[in-house]
Amino acid sequence: MSELLRAEAPASAWHPDLFCFGCEAPGPLVEPSPERLGFKAFNLQRMALLGLPVPPGFVLGTGFCASAKAQAEGASEAVWRPALQALQQASGLQLGDARRPLLLSVRSGAPVSMPGMMETLLNIGLSDATLDGLVRQTGQPRLAWDAYRRLVAGFGEVVAGVPAACFEAELQALAGGRSERELDFAELRALTRRFLAVYAEVAGQPFPQDAREQLRQAIAAVFKSWQSDKACAYRAAHGIADTIGTAVTVQAMVFGNAGAHSGAGVGFTRDPSSGVAQLWVDFLFNAQGEDVVSGRRSAHGHAVLAEILPEVWSQLQTAAALLERAFGDMQDFEFTVQDGRLYLLQTRSGKRMPRAAARIALDLLAQGVIDVATAQARTAALDAQSLRLQVVLAADGEALQPLAQAASASAGVAVGEIALDEARARARHEAGATVILVRRDAETSDMAALEHAAGLLTQHGARTSHAAVVARQMGRVCLVGCEALQIDEGRRELQLAGQVLAEGDLLTLDGNEGLIYAGAARTEWRDDSALLQALEWLRGTG
Repeated sequence: MSELLRAEAPASAWHPDLFCFGCEAPGPLVEPSPERLGFKAFNLQRMALLGLPVPPGFVLGTGFCASAKAQAEGASEAVWRPALQALQQASGLQLGDARRPLLLSVRSGAPVSMPGMMETLLNIGLSDATLDGLVRQTGQPRLAWDAYRRLVAGFGEVVAGVPAACFEAELQALAGGRSERELDFAELRALTRRFLAVYAEVAGQPFPQDAREQLRQAIAAVFKSWQSDKACAYRAAHGIADTIGTAVTVQAMVFGNAGAHSGAGVGFTRDPSSGVAQLWVDFLFNAQGEDVVSGRRSAHGHAVLAEILPEVWSQLQTAAALLERAFGDMQDFEFTVQDGRLYLLQTRSGKRMPRAAARIALDLLAQGVIDVATAQARTAALDAQSLRLQVVLAADGEALQPLAQAASASAGVAVGEIALDEARARARHEAGATVILVRRDAETSDMAALEHAAGLLTQHGARTSHAAVVARQMGRVCLVGCEALQIDEGRRELQLAGQVLAEGDLLTLDGNEGLIYAGAARTEWRDDSALLQALEWLRGTG
């Protein structure tokens, strides 16, 4: 634990639920644990101790989430000031400084994984006063204005309750149908000014320009998100106690939106659908992490990353192998590349399909990473049915002709009626119909609708977006980033490669091959006999 905590502030100034990683500070007053730090921060600490590239930061533990009074205490500067001093010393930057500003990310992290259910805020510390300092640090005015407009929009939505549609309307008015990724720095500057005006009008007060006040409000908002509707629904659906609370992790920002050799990504150390031992990565160049996991953007796979940034790809492979051995399981990790330099931002055990769970457990046992008892425990719930492969066929047994292709985030085959929103999915499910939820973006706000659907198809989104991870965990077939898909919500219909389908028409999703078919296809079950035999051997061992 030597790399946790030590700084100018005396140990007596530290709250027992305040922890640091990658900083010099007084040793922790209480032994860190996942229950106290949340799994995100606890794993960040472990990665730092493994020598992996982790930006320094500090953690406000789950104890601060116990009550509204405790949350207010955790958000107060009196509590986090010593840790901020340690972080500033480690980074050589100062929060709110006009020449060398420190920018921060503020993220949630419960003792159990709840992907996308609570809030994240990026670029805390940017303001009119510090923006020029960031330009001087990076030499990139576009990066600075892009980060500032993201902060205003994210802070407005999460902290001030400004509807995201207000900012989206300003983007559309300025961009004329272009993505914000296509805007130059002057256009981003103009857009940020519009965002600031919208914030003041809708929130009833100006965007806070004081960096420490931004941090205080961001911490309070992340603690508050523990009780958001989607977080409460997720806990209820997965039997997670409301009392465990979330921690808040504050880290020095690294910038994936710093140009052509920068970007943000999410990866799995193995394929979560098949269990094949190869990196499974989604990556967006010149982007921040929320662009990938939000479900509003489609991403590249590993081939593009490996071609353009081969050194980073090699480093990722080395890091993935180290993570699997250290954590004893397939890992789902987030990372950022800034100017060709890799930073790891999170790791956790990855959600996987049943066939992948069996293969991964057997592989890790063969490699000596886990023991027989652990492998048996991880496969105890699997049966022959969950390991069978579905094959899509036409009514006469011949191969079907697909309408379109998409990225498969979750394997299997789902056949059902098209539903374009939760109300329709719920009503048809209650009427006894099987439903395919079709959405423009892969967003976690659709989790309630997924409870009533057999599959999810989206126009945008990455395989590793939070919604896709949740769909995989729920055992739903999931195809994302279908470029051939167009949705007309007013007419309640969609187009797939020129063919018009109405809400209520039948659709087939083949998650094994990433293909989409009109109508109800016939499916056959085929046993994966080799995998079944290996599981039988495992269950007979010991």
